[in-house]
Amino acid sequence: MLTNPFLTLAQARALHLGAQGLLEHPSSRATANALHQCIARMQLLQIDTIHVVARSPYLVLFSRLGDYPNHWLEAALSGGQVFETWAHEACFAPADDLLLHRAYNRSLRQHWGLNHAKKTYAHQSRHLNKLLAHVADVGPVKSSDFERTEGQGGAWWGWKDEKRWLEALFASGELMVARRENFHRVYELTRRVAPHALTQEAAGQSPDPAMVHRQFIEKSVIALGIAQARWVNDYFRIKPRLKDADLQPLVEAGTLHRVVVDGWDAPAYVHHSHQTLLKKAMRGVLQAQHTAVLSPFDPVVWDRERALTLFDFDYRLECYTPEAKRVHGYFVLPILCRGELIGRLDAKAHRGDGVLEVKRLYSQGPKGWNAEQVLDVALALWRFGRWQGLTEVMIGVTQPARMAVALRRALAHIQNLPSAV
Repeated sequence: MLTNPFLTLAQARALHLGAQGLLEHPSSRATANALHQCIARMQLLQIDTIHVVARSPYLVLFSRLGDYPNHWLEAALSGGQVFETWAHEACFAPADDLLLHRAYNRSLRQHWGLNHAKKTYAHQSRHLNKLLAHVADVGPVKSSDFERTEGQGGAWWGWKDEKRWLEALFASGELMVARRENFHRVYELTRRVAPHALTQEAAGQSPDPAMVHRQFIEKSVIALGIAQARWVNDYFRIKPRLKDADLQPLVEAGTLHRVVVDGWDAPAYVHHSHQTLLKKAMRGVLQAQHTAVLSPFDPVVWDRERALTLFDFDYRLECYTPEAKRVHGYFVLPILCRGELIGRLDAKAHRGDGVLEVKRLYSQGPKGWNAEQVLDVALALWRFGRWQGLTEVMIGVTQPARMAVALRRALAHIQNLPSAV
């Protein structure tokens, strides 16, 4: 056990980013196996369908892997390396955790998606059974296979009946997502997608929910690298919010190290599996060198309180906010630069024109960025656009205004460099 671990805020950030795979720029070309490892490291990859730029799960992976083909994620799903589940929200998770999530979703997890599905199951079981028999007979189905008779859809309460029923069967574990087609779920019987899971459950090998609860606590701390007690429950959406006393047994067992972070009014915790990373952080040898555009659904920023405490970055997703009340834009992407969140931007991909439009870009502080930060962000934007097949980055309004000229100059310089940049 380490004695009285103490970290500066910069060291705590580096530990967090190291655990999340965002400390250094990828040193080698991405591989499908690296994608699987990336999801396993994060434990969860949140799903969202907005595609004003790249869809969130693809962007989260790009921020860590660099250039890779999107179809690798679909291949990981159809190949059984990952599966879909309700967790933090709708997420991809490593296949090794399938039994954990099935056990927890059936018994302990409190989540709006699961709760809606349970209500549907309680009141419309006849329709669910009929739909289940249909899938058993005809094979995998999509929501679009069922003709809409009325309504426009959109949110849960606007879905057509078959969509609600498919989601209820998915939440109950009767169906799984076998694959995605144009990012639309294709549902199939669990016994045909993951027969081994049902065999293990039938043999009494389903994990005890209390044990799963403890494992999710550990997995949360592992994924975050460093965490205060009150941040832990949000990662897997376990209940209730934890206090330091709840983690004391894990500290006494040596599973967690209690750490002091300069300026924090509460202790932090690091999992024993990150002991080497913790020692490096304490020695100051973890150097944040990576610059990337992050998804609004990236684990680094999906907890507003955590992002504020770790990075002094007050971030709120505004795409679900009425336009008149938005402060920064529709799909605002945080900008990570060498261990700091230095700003945010509202962007749109004009795929037909090959243009990544940065509508608005905001520096985190009023002084703007230094020359190194401008070049780092310009290069990150150029790589971000190139990955999506976009050949031009257009900079609109920036705050401070003078950063626009600096970014345009940096982008012009980058575009004249060899393609190997």
